[in-house]
Amino acid sequence: MLEIGLFAMSWQQAVMIGIGLLLIYLGVAKNMEPLLLGPIGFAVILANMPLTGITGETGLLNIVYTELIGTGIIPLIIFLGIGTMTDFSPLLANPKTFLLGAAAQVGIFLALGLAIIVGFDLNAAASIGIIGGADGPTAIYAATQLVGERPEIIAAVTVSAYSYMALVPIIQPPIIKSLTSKDQRKIRMGKMREVSRLEKIIFPIGVTIIVGLIVPSALPLVGLLMLGNLFQVSGVMDRLSDTGGNALMDIATIMLGLGVGFLMTGDTFLVFETLKILLLGVFAFATATAGGTLFGQLYYKLSDGKINPMIGAAGVSAVPMASRVVQKMGQEEDAGSHLLMHAMGPNVAGVIGSATAAGILIGLLA
Repeated sequence: MLEIGLFAMSWQQAVMIGIGLLLIYLGVAKNMEPLLLGPIGFAVILANMPLTGITGETGLLNIVYTELIGTGIIPLIIFLGIGTMTDFSPLLANPKTFLLGAAAQVGIFLALGLAIIVGFDLNAAASIGIIGGADGPTAIYAATQLVGERPEIIAAVTVSAYSYMALVPIIQPPIIKSLTSKDQRKIRMGKMREVSRLEKIIFPIGVTIIVGLIVPSALPLVGLLMLGNLFQVSGVMDRLSDTGGNALMDIATIMLGLGVGFLMTGDTFLVFETLKILLLGVFAFATATAGGTLFGQLYYKLSDGKINPMIGAAGVSAVPMASRVVQKMGQEEDAGSHLLMHAMGPNVAGVIGSATAAGILIGLLA
């Protein structure tokens, strides 16, 4: 007998289909992380259609999640792709800015503490805290390692992480303005030194060895990031760099969208815990921005006013959106100000910092 899905649909499934449509709208119409919100939104619709079997044990979405995301493979491949597209030259030109990227990770641990206070267990709290790193693949990888048996946590963490990454231009400016003065935002910073090809090649190899020896649990993320970067800076692996940053990255992004959408079914996503995670995600990202900016204030004082404290806000891992926010805010105060490359230093440091923080938490709790 032919069954009609309309009559088998629950209200939770109907609501989730609406959320899927909203995610597609935000991605397509508002250009908010379209390469991910588009696939996630469509997968949410697929996952909540009744009687299809697509989320069953042998269904496509279940297989994609179980074999590719639950194992951590897709987030790691995405990190390799990010490495091929990341220029660490601004960080190498001014290594002091690495600490600004580290300071911004305070949001991870503040959100972790607050999550415990509001009732989450330590592993779930750590997964939520990683949202403060503003790095979607890191958040997904950490969540799958820490709460792999709780899909509702992974789904909410993923949506929160990518949504707030897309909202960087809205969330960051008021926080930065509240922690800096108009005169400070006007500060111009000088031209950065040229970084040699040898420095660029040594950096990914050196970081991989150091992280592997000090924080072994962070090596999967950091190691793949640095491998991708080596493809780019070597000058002789252009084909690998092109594949990692384009075709392979696109395939991984599609698989990530399908797998995350699989988790967002009405019975697991429409719970009070999801709302709490979304709110904690805002707190994590806001405190990360504030932590980086306040550390930027310290740099401002130590440099006798030569460093614009706003660049500290770029220490979150949202590359390059956070740097662009700093650049735009600087030019709003002084049209001749060029802060983009100075902000990119802490910005790319934040990628390493958030992955390292995630590795520390995984090493302690997983």
